[in-house]
Amino acid sequence: MPDGLALKKTRTTCPYCGVGCGILASDAGDGKVLVSGDPDHPANFGRLCGKGAALGETLGVEGRLLHPQVYGRRVDWDSAIATVAEGFARTIAAHGPDSVAFYVSGQLLTEDYYVANKLMKGFIGSANIDTNSRLCMASSVAGHRRAFGADTVPGCYEDLEEADLVVAVGSNYAWCHPVLSQRLAEAKAKRPELRIVLIDPRRSASAELADLHLPIKPDSDVALFNGLLRWLEENGCGDDDFVAQHTHGLEAALASARETSLGEAARLTGLGLAELLDFYRLFTVTPKVVTLYSQGVNQSESGTDKVNAILNCHLLTGRIGKPGCGPFSLTGQPNAMGGREVGGLANQLAAHMDIENPGHRALVQGFWQAPAMPEKQGLKAVDLFEAVAAGRIKALWIMATNPAVSLPEADRVRAAIRDCPFVVVSDVEQRTDTGDVADVLLPAAAWGEKDGTVTNSERRISRQRAFLPAPGEARPDWKIICDVAAALGWGDAFAYTAPWQIFREYAALTADGNGGTRDLDLSGCLEWDGADYEAAAPFQWPFTAGEAAAGETEAAAPKRFFAEGGFFTEDRRARFVAVTPPAGEIGGLPFLLNTGRVRDQWHTMTRSGRSPRLAQHVAEPYVEIHPADAARLGVTPAGLVELTNHRGSYLARAVITERQQPGQLFAPMHWNGQTASAGRIDALVAPRRDPVSGQPALKMTRVTAMAAPLAWYGFAVVARRPADIPADYWALARSQAGFRLELGGRQVPADWPTFARRLFGLTAAEETVEFLAYGDSDKGSHRFAAFDAEGRPLGVLYVAAEPVAASRAWVCQQFDSGTLECGARRALLAGRACEGDADPGPIICSCFAVGRNQILAAVGAQKLTSVDCVSAATSAGSNCGSCRAEIQGLIDHVTVEAAE
Repeated sequence: MPDGLALKKTRTTCPYCGVGCGILASDAGDGKVLVSGDPDHPANFGRLCGKGAALGETLGVEGRLLHPQVYGRRVDWDSAIATVAEGFARTIAAHGPDSVAFYVSGQLLTEDYYVANKLMKGFIGSANIDTNSRLCMASSVAGHRRAFGADTVPGCYEDLEEADLVVAVGSNYAWCHPVLSQRLAEAKAKRPELRIVLIDPRRSASAELADLHLPIKPDSDVALFNGLLRWLEENGCGDDDFVAQHTHGLEAALASARETSLGEAARLTGLGLAELLDFYRLFTVTPKVVTLYSQGVNQSESGTDKVNAILNCHLLTGRIGKPGCGPFSLTGQPNAMGGREVGGLANQLAAHMDIENPGHRALVQGFWQAPAMPEKQGLKAVDLFEAVAAGRIKALWIMATNPAVSLPEADRVRAAIRDCPFVVVSDVEQRTDTGDVADVLLPAAAWGEKDGTVTNSERRISRQRAFLPAPGEARPDWKIICDVAAALGWGDAFAYTAPWQIFREYAALTADGNGGTRDLDLSGCLEWDGADYEAAAPFQWPFTAGEAAAGETEAAAPKRFFAEGGFFTEDRRARFVAVTPPAGEIGGLPFLLNTGRVRDQWHTMTRSGRSPRLAQHVAEPYVEIHPADAARLGVTPAGLVELTNHRGSYLARAVITERQQPGQLFAPMHWNGQTASAGRIDALVAPRRDPVSGQPALKMTRVTAMAAPLAWYGFAVVARRPADIPADYWALARSQAGFRLELGGRQVPADWPTFARRLFGLTAAEETVEFLAYGDSDKGSHRFAAFDAEGRPLGVLYVAAEPVAASRAWVCQQFDSGTLECGARRALLAGRACEGDADPGPIICSCFAVGRNQILAAVGAQKLTSVDCVSAATSAGSNCGSCRAEIQGLIDHVTVEAAE
């Protein structure tokens, strides 16, 4: 780029978690996109996590779905739309509207969500539209509605910085919401008296910032907070005026809570009495308390009760809607909130209206001038796919999600999709586990190519703006949906030509018949045109008529609900909800499996898996297991562990750690059939769900575990993705110049050179490439490397009878560096750095590619004693902060060694 040439920057919003960070994206002019945090966005003020910073690496057309396909054959858009419309019309005519379903996603924009909901509920006449957000926040929605009368998040991000106590329940926010973790860390640095409590069975990375970690038994949250409610009442900590003026139902909730004595709370949670009292007393004496909660609360058979147990404590003390006070649900997806707002859930109507409320149904039907409106809830996610398996759903449209990987009983779900008579998938990727069994594939525009809005966890609506052309024939989701609606005969109701028209209609629906009776009100947007929409700055709802004009910055004061009551029940009072701890821990197989996210990957990796940088930290599926359990099972460090139950099996690397409690395991949710041989952990997960919310209990499944009896292990880097991988265990991830592979097998191949050539994808025409080999059959050790005529590596493979000890980061660096001289080629074959060639070790900081060896060397040589000192010396931990817990662990390791 010439000096002095300023890049045009587009303000948009990150497509990952529900924090909703603002991003500045600019075209560097060489096919690359530069991404940075937007310093003016009130969610992140310029901060980004590692995933957001690597967004530029996830763009491009490789692997994209570029053209419509019907039964594996490329067709034009007119044919594809006609096929979809005819398939749904035929099914509805033969079996009724409830024989079809949409399964949508928090990856959709609000405008996409709105027209999908309008088509299904208002025109097809079924409520069978649900979303993958059911898997992450449905219990929070249900808890809000029971207590507040509406799905209202009362607080805002500033409350984290204004609180004197932050209680994080079932939330590894350091990895899952890193920018909020940064904001909280900065607040604590400014005010060391700020206290943070982490409540989680697992000692996650978020414990690094916490003053107190409570490793409760899984699913004992209700007992913990019932005990707290009783303690608060017995110690006179209730806000009597708030309770009397603004609530109902306290006595019933207290009657239930009184069944949990202090001793019983300690027994049920597995905590010591002293640490339980530390928490209760801290909550008691600190007026400004925020309780953050996320999937550890929601993804449970008692998820809604957990939410209400938390809300009860805040209602009793009046700690809600005030600066630094309140319960706060952290959503997992960029537009889970937007989907909730426009009726993406099967049990809601658009604009936070109730499908079972006749007045709401009539209002929405009249507003849409719709021919039909369902009178009952539709099928929620797990139930929906069970209906597909049972043959009751005969036509299914899946948009922007991958349920064959992410839903419980994933193998059964994949089979149900495969066997469904008619399945449409809209996606950006050519190959996904779900798309591979669909009848029709529709190419959708991706992040950076589409325009619309998203709503983050604090009710802030931000724009996603296009800064790239859509490749091939890809179209925005709203356009695809509207084209199908027109082909079904409802073109007049879906005659939008731009997303701003959809948004303005949605805003008008939020205002229709509202008058302050509903929380969601966007009447301030009723007069918006395309220019207003394009210029819109981020704003929180409610955004009512008379507030700041489009394009202006909103008033500095954040918006909160309920400090003075005004709940959205019929009498405008909140409801205490009496909840009871679950009867007991589920029994059966010996281990309790918990699933969740890792720091640098996202959902089923269809986006984040494109980034080589994000693969450096964790490149393969794994199982965290306590040392005592590992010793009993004969599981060795870096060995492979096989988890099984009657639903399926999972094969992954062992991570032996005291972060896990004995008898409990943790495995990440991200790997799929395109990236691992047996890494789809949700294939094992039971389909149990919360009876109120329908949210599946993704963190509570019984499994067996055993050391996998492998005869060989391998590590490889290849320039081309292998057409097939001849190994019982494999995990594939991107590197800068190709792909890296972890490998293993139960039987030793008969011919290792042939195996290596096959893995490298060498053809007969490439027999002249330089092919280096080393083998020691007695030790089971083999190494192979292939180079083209210019000395560029085509593949390198290391095989051993035990887990391969080669430095992955160093090997990838050499492989990615282009032409190698003879000595460097032989060093690559050896798998270890030459003298003077530094080996960074396993990557700890993905933002700056800083490895374990580099951090340990700096700590030892410079006597560094804090993470901040390491950051100053190496840059590690100075950007998104997600690696700070691991850096602290390395500092502690060096300190212990020095003391011995």
